[in-house]
Order: sequence, then C-alpha cells, then structure tokens
Amino acid sequence: MSPVAPLRVIVPVHDGWDVLQACLASLWRTVQPPHRAELVDDASKDPRVRPLLVEFAARDPARFALHAQDRNLGFVATVNAAMARTRDDVVLLNSDTVVTDGWLERLAACRASDPRIATATPFSNNAEICAFPDFCAPNPMPDDPDAIARACREAGPPEYPELPTGVGFCLYIRRAALDAIGDFDAATFDRGYGEENDFCRRAAGHGWRNVLCDDAYVAHVGNISFGALGLGPGGGNAARLSARYPDYNRRVADFIAADPLRARREAILARLARRPDSP
Repeated sequence: MSPVAPLRVIVPVHDGWDVLQACLASLWRTVQPPHRAELVDDASKDPRVRPLLVEFAARDPARFALHAQDRNLGFVATVNAAMARTRDDVVLLNSDTVVTDGWLERLAACRASDPRIATATPFSNNAEICAFPDFCAPNPMPDDPDAIARACREAGPPEYPELPTGVGFCLYIRRAALDAIGDFDAATFDRGYGEENDFCRRAAGHGWRNVLCDDAYVAHVGNISFGALGLGPGGGNAARLSARYPDYNRRVADFIAADPLRARREAILARLARRPDSP
C-alpha cells in the first residue's frame, strides 16, 4: 500500500482567544503524521494569543509549526502566503472550529476517491449549504461533536456529492488545482469574503470538482477570529463575486431548492437517534 500523501492544515489566527483554546486542543488530538498543521498568527492584538501559539507549537514541532506575522495582512493574503510555503495539499481551517476524530483521514479518503476533486468541505453545525442538522442555518455548537462525526461515518458509504461552492470554515484544496488555476484572488477580494467561492467557481470552470465530504464533521462557532475585523457577507465583495459569475446566485439557489443532501442528513440523524450517547 502506498503511503498517504500528507495534508498541511493551515490555521489563520487573529485574536479569538475564547475559542482558540478549544480548536488547539482538538488539533492536538487529531493531527497525526504524516499530516502537519501550521498556525499563522496574523498580528493578533490580544496579547494572550501569541504566547499560547508559541507554547502549543513548541510542544511537538514534528506536528505543529507557528508562523508569526508582525503586520496584519488580512485573511486572503495570510492564507495565500501559507499555501505558498508548502507543496502539500492543504486544509484551510478557521480557528473557531473544533475538529473531530478521523476528520483528516476522511478528507484524505475523499481526496483519493477522484483526482479531479479540487475542494472538499465537511458537514458542520454552522456551514451554510453544508450545515447539519438544519440546512442553511447556523445550528448551535454541539455538546459532543465526535458523536456526530461517528454518525456521519456510520450513515453509509460516502458519496461525495457535488457542491456549487466549498465553504471556507474547513476547506480541503488539492495542490494540483492550486498549481493549475492559482491561489485566492487577493486583488479582487482584498481582506476576505468571497475568495473561496471565487476559487471554487474558477476550479469548476476548468473541469475540477467541489464536493461535500459527507462522512466528516467539524464543529464551527462562526464569525469569531477574522470576523473581529468586521469581515462578512454582503458589500463590495459579494457584488464582485456576482459580477464575475452572473449565474452564481442562481446555482446556489437551485442547490438549496433541490437540497440533494437531505437524505444524507436524515441518515445521520437516524444513526444519532440509535446511539446511547446521542447529543
């Protein structure tokens, strides 16, 4: 059996002290060789953040690295620089997430299923079109994310259904796709919002696939870390995205209306209902 190609998990950080510790604890449990994580401090203003990241990365340099930026670059430039520091496939992970047992292995299996997969997004409580259990709704943080992750795995073989776009809270990106179409468009999307949607539509235009990794789950608080900079939906970036892809809103609306993920969500809920540890 050939060795598993490593994934580089990139975690951009800007403040968010209250949720960062839970994210780091979950990474400590779940990131194992050959995979590795790089924490990128984008000049956090909270004086507690940098020492926490330094101490965490120093505990196991074989698994974790820290890149500290003395000047705030914003999300898009920070991510592009981090992706340029590795030749591995990458997983972009928000620092207000809690990852679960087997999440990286599930993403790696998704990657291996089809060489034309450019991006993969797991289920989450707070992930727009990838949200569970309520579709397109900010579900609350679960008490036991690992129980939901187990139910995702037990709900049947993954199908990796097509998505109109990946969702940036936790986004696998294939290195070959980055090499083929370039990284995030910092010139257009500046400090953040819409850059991953643009990347996914560019990828689709070049024959790549954007899929749901429907046997993986990552919990997500939402709008904590880089959200503190006032970044969010709407405004100029949304208009730029629509201008570049006039059919983008229709594609997403059609996906929401069809709700092709309903059967999988129901299967996961059924597995949870049968578990004594159901959250």
